[in-house]
Amino acid sequence: MIRPVLTELALFLTPFVAYAVFLWATRAGVLDPAAWSPPRLLWLTIAALVLLLGSFLVIAQFPHSQPGSTYVPAHVEDGKLVPGAAK
Repeated sequence: MIRPVLTELALFLTPFVAYAVFLWATRAGVLDPAAWSPPRLLWLTIAALVLLLGSFLVIAQFPHSQPGSTYVPAHVEDGKLVPGAAK
């Protein structure tokens, strides 16, 4: 359960990190309060929420297995590792 939470957290933080990298690359001062004004933070938050919503939609629309299928975990057959799969 931790992997989906960390994935969504990473998606949320992506716009903020990208903006910090942009500030660093342009030498504008990453820690300068003027660079992180409330309107700019609002737009970064909106971008982050759009990324989250988009990821939720992609996950909902493109399932990895068919409904009603059964997952068979990875196991060893005849000394060889067989990867897990939905059957």
